[in-house]
Amino acid sequence: MITISPRPVKRNWGTISFASTLYLCPILDLLLAEVPYRWHAELRLGLQEALVNAAKHGNNLDPSKVVIVRFSLEDDHYWWVISDQGCGFTPPYKCHADPTEYLPPLESESGRGMCILHEIFDQVHWNVEGTQLKLGKQINHRFRLPLLN
Repeated sequence: MITISPRPVKRNWGTISFASTLYLCPILDLLLAEVPYRWHAELRLGLQEALVNAAKHGNNLDPSKVVIVRFSLEDDHYWWVISDQGCGFTPPYKCHADPTEYLPPLESESGRGMCILHEIFDQVHWNVEGTQLKLGKQINHRFRLPLLN
C-alpha cells in the first residue's frame, strides 16, 4: 500500500510511504513526476538503488515496516529523504572525488549501490543512526548533461 501526503500550502515537502517491497515502479514514477524528463533515467537508477537498500537491507523486506520518502523542489534543486525502520548501519566508506576508486571487487555483492548514489547525486548524507538517507540533485547545470539518456 502506498500513502501519499499532499504538500501543505506554502510548504515544499511532500511525503510518500509504502510497505517494504521491491515493486517500486509506481513509487519511482511519483517521485520523478516533477523532474524534467531528460533526467528520469539517471535519477530513477539512483532512487531505485536507495529505495531497494531501505526496503531490503534496512527493513529486511518486512511488510509490516514502511519506507518513508519526503521529497522537495527548491529552486532548481531536488531533494529526497528516505527513511527506513531498520537497525541502521555505518556506511563503509565515503566516495568524495572519484567514486570508482571505491568500487568493491567484481565478485562482491555489496557496495556498488553507494558508489552509484555518489555518482548520480550531488549530495548524499546519512543520519548518525544510518536509517535515513538525504539525496540532493541540482538539475539546472548548464554544463552537465545526464549520465544516462
